[in-house]
Amino acid sequence: MPNIKLNYLYRDAGNYKNYSSVVFGNKDQISVASVNQIVNKCLIDDEFFYANEWQVPDLHFAQWDNDLDHTFHEFESIELTDEQSNCNLDISEWLKSLQSAILAP
Repeated sequence: MPNIKLNYLYRDAGNYKNYSSVVFGNKDQISVASVNQIVNKCLIDDEFFYANEWQVPDLHFAQWDNDLDHTFHEFESIELTDEQSNCNLDISEWLKSLQSAILAP
């Protein structure tokens, strides 16, 4: 059964980028379309998110300029993968926690 891979990046003020991904288990066989639908509702301006709210590793560079750099990350894509999970959360658990953190009143 394929897992779900979240691809994302951090782009600093100088347009330098750090890329990463998180692979979630997918025991309930949730479709990429369903995951995308929920993720898109949780994005800021259809593109950005805060790594701590999404429970994914922060990709900021060690050098920080308060006048130029920012705290948000960029969503890149969701895809099916045969790679092993590198996260303790299953995709269904992650989506529930994401919705609770982001969409709660």
